[in-house]
Amino acid sequence: MNENQLKSIIEEVIREHQLSKEPGREESPSSASVQPVKTDTPETIKEEDSVTGYRIEDYLVVPDPENKEAYANYKKSTPARVGIWRSGPRYTTPTYLRFRADHAVAQDAVFTDVSDELIEANGWQKLQTLVADKDEYLTRPDLGRKLDEESVEVLRKLNATPPTVQVYVADGLSSTAIETNAVDALKTIEMGLKNQGIQMGTPFFLKYGRVPSMDQVSELTGAQVTAVLIGERPGLATGESMSCYMIYQGKVGNPESSRTVISNIHQSGTPAVEAGAHIAEIIQKILHEKKSGVDLKL
Repeated sequence: MNENQLKSIIEEVIREHQLSKEPGREESPSSASVQPVKTDTPETIKEEDSVTGYRIEDYLVVPDPENKEAYANYKKSTPARVGIWRSGPRYTTPTYLRFRADHAVAQDAVFTDVSDELIEANGWQKLQTLVADKDEYLTRPDLGRKLDEESVEVLRKLNATPPTVQVYVADGLSSTAIETNAVDALKTIEMGLKNQGIQMGTPFFLKYGRVPSMDQVSELTGAQVTAVLIGERPGLATGESMSCYMIYQGKVGNPESSRTVISNIHQSGTPAVEAGAHIAEIIQKILHEKKSGVDLKL
């Protein structure tokens, strides 16, 4: 479906909705509920509104709810698709179009690459795993855990001496998350560690990286603590969510339970700057207690 077809469908839905509001015209169950009701605007959709031009938490479409206030509060508590409505046995058209739009955002987050402009602007050395392309990244997660030979040599020379903390950035399953959050989070981590007098190694970018790539990075750099900022698997709520995994004296073959993680770093979760400050505090605690993962009590 191209953009013109999509626009035509939306305009038709809006026209039917407006006709249903005319005096003397009786509403049918489906026409009364095809458009989202925004809690902060009149109960109509403007023609210029886009499919994604509203928050899903404000999407109130159940006709004549018994307790509208409770309904609205419930919707505000989660970005999940709860409290939507139907046309017969199916979703209403706006609900279906929003689902398709959010799904497209998630796909774009996975299949696009972090831009070279972002990497160069931040002075990050660009390394790569054994993965050759995006398809292989998705089908061979084992290859995303190991750096290729050239990257291994570059990483060995990146720091003159083993750093206390090594932080790096990996695209993971959402390049959008890295483009949106990584720079602010990394700057805040650097500032937080500097204020505590903790040495941090030179940050770099790892293309096609998986979380366990940090185990090899730990061995190659000799860092006491290794942390990776990585794009999370996107969902229908957001394609911009990033995580930070941290480990003390990591080595290849570590159990997943040895990692400490901060997740849901994005505008509607934990903002990147706030997350960066929190991560710096956790790294300080890991260094102090000499442990991470389930052994570390936060």
